[in-house]
Amino acid sequence: MIGVFNPGVVRIGNDVVMLVRVAERPNEKRSGWSGLPRWDPSGDCVIDWVGEADFVPIDPRVVQTKSDGRLRLTSVSHLRVFRRRDGSSAGWVPGPALLPELAIEEFGMEDARITKIDQTYWITYVSVSRQGAATALASSEDMLTFKRHGLIFCPENKDVVLFPGQVDGQYLALHRPNPNSHFSPPQIWIARSPDLLHWGEHQSLYGGEQSWEGDRVGGGTPPMLIDEGWLHLYHGSRRTQRDGRVGEYSVGALLLDRDDPSRVLARSGQPMMAPMAEYERNGFVPNVVFPTAMIPASLDHSDDRISVYYGAADTAIGVVDFSKQDILKSLQ
Repeated sequence: MIGVFNPGVVRIGNDVVMLVRVAERPNEKRSGWSGLPRWDPSGDCVIDWVGEADFVPIDPRVVQTKSDGRLRLTSVSHLRVFRRRDGSSAGWVPGPALLPELAIEEFGMEDARITKIDQTYWITYVSVSRQGAATALASSEDMLTFKRHGLIFCPENKDVVLFPGQVDGQYLALHRPNPNSHFSPPQIWIARSPDLLHWGEHQSLYGGEQSWEGDRVGGGTPPMLIDEGWLHLYHGSRRTQRDGRVGEYSVGALLLDRDDPSRVLARSGQPMMAPMAEYERNGFVPNVVFPTAMIPASLDHSDDRISVYYGAADTAIGVVDFSKQDILKSLQ
């Protein structure tokens, strides 16, 4: 077990429900070899053993094989439900798991985000295969049973979050094309759909031009509608001086126009959250805070606090409460 992190989170009645990413790698060790896990079409997790002289490490998560130049993950992930009564001191109760079943999930399922639209919970998640990282869609009426709907954004695209309802008769999503272009800084894009399955009208929403987000930016929490507009928390990363391959991930905020969410009203000038705690600075991937969900902090919505859930160092889950007004005051 590498970690349990990057949860999608919703409230159902008096319960808080998480859909977490569980990342694992082989227990077995072989001198001079590295085991690269994947899911077989038969439904079994298998390990491909590759000589350590035959690949180049990219970062703790990824290696590149010398024989064909392809990338492989050093771990494999699936999704699992956890549930806890709001305000209870009892621990999280595990629920059903979503295991890879399709060829597009061969290298794992990662980083679920949950958005409730009407009475259905819509789940976007990263589907990883030898074709790359894509975004797939699932749905649930109760967060106990799930229906897969297949890919909605092809590789390389991830960090897709849905808006909770239609705007001007269309569903909206934020997404992150892989930032491999040198024409522009890394960007978050916005897209529209009539049915949550077919997406178009793509346009760039926000580019990470500040130093702390110059390596990449991507959607974090599903947008929340507040009086001032749509509040969205995103992640940005920069290259560290001591290691040019692994970035430091921080959290920023965007305020989008409530009637035209493609219009950015304000943004963070500085990170509103950065790796500081021990469990954020040390882990499988160090120096990472990665926001994936926010819900009202109180069950009765009696104050303006929101609880932000995030992945820490690709190892653990953290939660922190913010005042919405404090976030808004920090924007420029």
